Amino acid sequence: MKRALALFLKGAGMGAADAVPGVSGGTIAFVTGIYEELIHTIRRFGPEALPAWRQGGFAGLVEYLNLGFLIPLVIGIGCSLITVAHMVTYLLEAHPLLLDAFFFGLVAASAFVVSRQVRGWRWWYILPLVVGLLLAQALPDLMPHLTGLGNLLLVVSGAIAISAMLLPGVSGSFLLLTMGLYGTVMEGIKSFDIALILQFGAGCAIGLFTFSRLLSWLFRHYHELTLQLLIGFIVGSLPTLWPWREMISYRLGPDDQLIPLDYRYLLPDDYALLTGDSAQLVPVVALMALGLLLVLVVGERSTSNRKED
Repeated sequence: MKRALALFLKGAGMGAADAVPGVSGGTIAFVTGIYEELIHTIRRFGPEALPAWRQGGFAGLVEYLNLGFLIPLVIGIGCSLITVAHMVTYLLEAHPLLLDAFFFGLVAASAFVVSRQVRGWRWWYILPLVVGLLLAQALPDLMPHLTGLGNLLLVVSGAIAISAMLLPGVSGSFLLLTMGLYGTVMEGIKSFDIALILQFGAGCAIGLFTFSRLLSWLFRHYHELTLQLLIGFIVGSLPTLWPWREMISYRLGPDDQLIPLDYRYLLPDDYALLTGDSAQLVPVVALMALGLLLVLVVGERSTSNRKED
């Protein structure tokens, strides 16, 4: 029961993070020490599960699919998307600087937590690190080109978003935002739009089925290089969470929604001078520090728990 509650809370954290453009639920999974187990569990769903069911029946299937781990985690994610996501989306509109500051500190500390799991250092680790950085920057620029897919758009966007959510540092919500679908999907979830949920959910299922297998294979065969790639993704996502920024390029999406294409990153004084709004320096820095501290404490506890196990 204690483990189930812990997994539910970790799932709730993942769901809340996934609701924010710029933050990945995969980051929360990594910090809380469940990332690799999550990837290896998801990849078990498929034809490979049939022998476990034939040999052990329902109990054997439950054990093979690691449902004792997955079910409370998924319930936590679902509950968070329905409840906490409402609060997060409100804060995103009402207090964007403060929310960005908290998640900036959280994600920045996550890069440090993940880097501690790399055993040793090799000069060629620089390559996957740079690849991760470049991909984190390039993916949002590619997403607007998918908007001509018509009826397939929700399915394809679901597959891309869920795959991104599995990667620490790559925000599925932000990719949806660049495609002009973030508001549509969030409103569909809030209002229980069955048609939208089924289309988007089908894409998510496809993305989970395929991408989890790729990540699981990478972890089994190139563990340290994969960690470096993920660190690159995390660090590359930080600019999208910098609180003091100005949108300098955008396009209009459905319902005249503003879809950001490029930002200019500012210092607090420049932000206040340019926008006429307060830079909220003290609360922003305080929330950055809170995000950093929270991740470091959770990361340290997760490391201690893995050593005890």
